[in-house]
Amino acid sequence: MHHRHDFATATTSTIAATLACLLSTGASGAVVALPKYNVSVNDVSVSGLSSGGYMAAQLHFAYSKTIRKGAGIVAGGPVYCSQGSVLVALGPCGAGAGSRNLAYLTSVVTTWSGNGYIDATSNLAASRVFLFSGTLDSTVRPPVVNDLKSMYASFLNPANIAYKNNLAAEHAMPTDFFGNSCAINASPYISNCNFDAAGDMLTWLYGALKAKNAGQLGGIVVNFDQAPFWGNFNPTTHGMAASGYAYVPANCIAGQACKLHVALHGCKQNAATVGVSFYQNAGYNRWADTNNMIVLYPQATATAANPKGCWDWWGYDDANFPGKSGGQMVAIKTMIDRVVSGNASAPFTCSHWYDSNYAHVYYGRAYVGGDGQAYAVNSNQYLGFYSAVAYTDVRRTSVGYYAYGSCP
Repeated sequence: MHHRHDFATATTSTIAATLACLLSTGASGAVVALPKYNVSVNDVSVSGLSSGGYMAAQLHFAYSKTIRKGAGIVAGGPVYCSQGSVLVALGPCGAGAGSRNLAYLTSVVTTWSGNGYIDATSNLAASRVFLFSGTLDSTVRPPVVNDLKSMYASFLNPANIAYKNNLAAEHAMPTDFFGNSCAINASPYISNCNFDAAGDMLTWLYGALKAKNAGQLGGIVVNFDQAPFWGNFNPTTHGMAASGYAYVPANCIAGQACKLHVALHGCKQNAATVGVSFYQNAGYNRWADTNNMIVLYPQATATAANPKGCWDWWGYDDANFPGKSGGQMVAIKTMIDRVVSGNASAPFTCSHWYDSNYAHVYYGRAYVGGDGQAYAVNSNQYLGFYSAVAYTDVRRTSVGYYAYGSCP
């Protein structure tokens, strides 16, 4: 966007050794492989602000079999709002100028659900959704968020939707401890509004939580490598940074059962632009620390087509941006699969094959599309010619789910 802020089971000794190693890693700031943790797929949720809010809704709809707890969207609109156009993204989906044609968008999502482009919308029925729109928001106007609420109400019980829309707040993540004054629309797009949006959101998604830790946190920040989640191992050419961040409580490091929440920053709000502001001060970590919750902070980055470092919700990188085959979508989904693969009941850890596209089809990892080309099963990612001499890397990250690339 181009507004002021655009969408913008182990032994005690093993556990102790792991904790010490990870604490050391966190302190040194070294980029490491994203670890596995004891997280059930039943305890996964997602949220985001602005472009991150649009991305969070995309992820929730596309991967509703995986993101089961639900989603929190701050200043975001309906799925496929942009219809692949930056002009629509800037106008109807941001400033609110013109119709968003909600009935059409809802019908498109329903069609996608039926043909496998996204997971079946019936999976959304058990989810919960938290929405926030500041009455002063001049970047994503309140009517835009109202339409997202209406879209969600078409697929899940309206009683499962919480909507906070009576706070005089500009375009930012509201907190009760950090940021600009509530009426300011400026970097780092976090505002002290005496309202704990992260706390209200997480409580709505997960139910009653233990009191947050407003003091020194006991976990660590892990700076993890995002490259392995890309088929070509070069996310920076696709609007994602080379590394991302995760807040991991000590109990999760020690192997206790934990939850996973994915928090997506807005435009001009990645670590390269605002430093630690979002992944340390958006409010999530205080609740995560006392509630066995890992918070994953994937990072977008600026490119020539995406100078503000936004998430892809209008197609600047991939025409399939809102579907299960979208590059950024697959990357974040595969990060989730990586984290939950540490759970004893996780059905799969990542498996990888380098083989011909003919073999991938023969063994059920790919299928032949109507154009005679090969596509990965479930992610629907393009693999190339259906041929015995066209070789491609294919990975299986969860049950029946295949994508281009190798394992993390």
